Amino acid sequence: MTRIETVGQLVELLGEPLPRVRDKARATLHELDRDWLAASPFCLVATSDATGRCDVSPKGDPAGFVRVLDDTTIAIPERLGNKRADGYKNILANPHVGLLFVIPGRGDTLRINGRAHLVSDAPWFDDMVVKGHRPVLALVVEIDEVFGHCAKAFMRSKLWHPETWDPLAVGSRPEIAKALERPEDSIEELERYYGEQYSTGLY
Repeated sequence: MTRIETVGQLVELLGEPLPRVRDKARATLHELDRDWLAASPFCLVATSDATGRCDVSPKGDPAGFVRVLDDTTIAIPERLGNKRADGYKNILANPHVGLLFVIPGRGDTLRINGRAHLVSDAPWFDDMVVKGHRPVLALVVEIDEVFGHCAKAFMRSKLWHPETWDPLAVGSRPEIAKALERPEDSIEELERYYGEQYSTGLY
C-alpha cells in the first residue's frame, strides 16, 4: 500500500475543490435547510470519544422529527433502543458531532456539523410526541456549519433503485443474532422476537 500521510499529498492526488464547493458551508440554517429537515425521516449521527474512537448511529422517526429551535440549533429525539448509548457517551466526553440527513429517493443529503449536549426534558418535548410517547432524551446540536452534499455516492451505489435491492444477500436478522449474539435462543424464538412484535415496541 502507498500511504498518504500529509495534506499536501492528498491535495496533489485529489486536486483543489472549486470555490463554490470550498465555500458552501454556512453557519446558520437557510429556509431550504429547514424544509429539508422537515422532510427527512432519517439521519446518521457521527461522534467520537476523548481518545478519537468513533461511532455512527442511525436515528429515525416520521419525517420532520428533528426540531429546529432557532437558526443555529436543532434537537433530535431519542426513542427506546438497545441502551448501549455509544454515541451519547461519546458526546459526554467530546461534544463534536457530524450529522447526515437523508430524504428517501433523493441522492443529495444535508450535512450539519456542530457541538452537542444531552437534555432529559424541555418544553418542546411535547412537540416530539409520537404515538403518545415523549422522547426519553434529546440531542441538542449547536450548528457550526451546514451544507448540502452531492448525490454521486447515491448514484454510484444505486441505493434508491429497487432492482438493485437484495435483502437476502446475507443472513436474516434472526440468523445473525443466533450466530453472533444470542446462541442460546432457537431460530424460531428469534424469528418471533424480530417478527411482528418487534415493530410494536418502537415507542
